[in-house]
Amino acid sequence: MTTQAEQARRLRALHAQPPLVLPNAWDAGSARAIEAAGALAIATTSAGVAWSLGVSDGGGLSMAAAVGAIRAIVAAVSVPVTVDIEAGYGDVSAAVTAVLEAGAVGVNLEDSTGGVLDEPSVYASRIRAARAAAVAFGIDLVINARTDTYMFGDGAGTMDRAGLYAEAGADVLFVPAVVDAPTIRTLAADSPLPLNVMAGPGAPSVPELVELGVTRISVGPAITARAYALATAAATELLKTGTYDTLA
Repeated sequence: MTTQAEQARRLRALHAQPPLVLPNAWDAGSARAIEAAGALAIATTSAGVAWSLGVSDGGGLSMAAAVGAIRAIVAAVSVPVTVDIEAGYGDVSAAVTAVLEAGAVGVNLEDSTGGVLDEPSVYASRIRAARAAAVAFGIDLVINARTDTYMFGDGAGTMDRAGLYAEAGADVLFVPAVVDAPTIRTLAADSPLPLNVMAGPGAPSVPELVELGVTRISVGPAITARAYALATAAATELLKTGTYDTLA
């Protein structure tokens, strides 16, 4: 049986052999399906987990509920699991310890709260707290430092933040809301950390992203959103017209 420490080493090694492609999961069933499709690791989406539990993203998901979902996902798959813990649920050390206890070996940690960018030094302290909690637990946690400089701003200061986050102990720089090739190439070239981007319709393909220098590719809540859109469309058709074309 693979130990948690071995899973952590496996996840870290996957970043050294790009691309690491992560179709994000939101529950045990989706994680099993994604693993069966050939994924070498599972990444969660906090939005998807929240929706699956009937609450809103961005504050609706409690740490206890998130950890419960993580525990079920880890138990359902044999590959390493890295999890989205948003901004740390108000206590990064406790959150990291809880997800490590649930069996995860990586975390995604945001540098914004409530749609507002945090001060870089404040976020760097959260990274240090996450690393300290992981060291105390005895697992070489992979910390994916998400910066929302493009999500909630114009991208200014991204590399200044990246340098500070790297010094604080982050392993990967995650920059969502960027899909144009020139910007991605510049970010990949300038970043002191391997680059993670959120891909999807309108973004370069996986091979193109690799050529641009991207190491890690995820899709956030996109698969979850499509799954629930299908459920809504199929249910609407069934209830309104009594037909099943959506399910064909």
